[in-house]
Amino acid sequence: MATSDKLIQVVNLKKYYNGEAIKALDGVNLDIYRGDVVVVIGPSGSGKSTLLRSLNLLEVPTSGQIIFEGTDITQKKGPDGKKLNIDLHRQKMGMVFQHFNLFPHKTILQNMTLAPVKVKGIAPEAAEKKARELLERVGLADRADAYPIQLSGGQKQRVAVARAIVNEPAILLLDEPLGALDLKLRRQMQRELKALQQKLHITFVYITHDQEEARYLSDRIIVMNEGRIEQIAPTEELFAHPATDFVREFIEESRLVQP
Repeated sequence: MATSDKLIQVVNLKKYYNGEAIKALDGVNLDIYRGDVVVVIGPSGSGKSTLLRSLNLLEVPTSGQIIFEGTDITQKKGPDGKKLNIDLHRQKMGMVFQHFNLFPHKTILQNMTLAPVKVKGIAPEAAEKKARELLERVGLADRADAYPIQLSGGQKQRVAVARAIVNEPAILLLDEPLGALDLKLRRQMQRELKALQQKLHITFVYITHDQEEARYLSDRIIVMNEGRIEQIAPTEELFAHPATDFVREFIEESRLVQP
């Protein structure tokens, strides 16, 4: 459940390519609160992934601010005047992609412990203990010594989520994480993700093309169009009261092609 504690504030964020020929983001303003589950929907090319990737500066904005836990991470210097260490902030942001990005030559346990040991300097024994606890939580304790090729698509996705939260991030960014799964497995993973988020109280920003998925997982929904936020509202309010003709038509068209 969201709180009144503002975790991220996005202010007039813009991302242009080829000068101003392509406006991937064109003045986005957004507040994200701790415990919030914000799902982003919209047509292809509307700026969803660019927004998500901008939050941890995988995409460097053309202009605007991203204020994370009180620090504008788009600036080269922090409030103390020293060079901003963006990696320290990124460590608080987990990210899950559609295609898992697991290291094929490493076991599941090794995939889980690599970042805590190499990046955060956690002792291997402590990292392994934490990793095993998370694998237990996602129902994969018995697969710790397996390799990714030995896992199903759903199991790989659960590992990807567990790996993203092993560092206990403040926020998890999920870019269509279930898009490659079949319908039955996708619905199962939606339930598991929702239960995990509620148990750990991690803030989610989640991209999907599936409106039922958006409705099931979200506290609030953002509809994007041509690099701008067309509407942001609590889930049921958005479906009951579309703010613009675009939102209403997008919802109706998307329902026609839902699986």
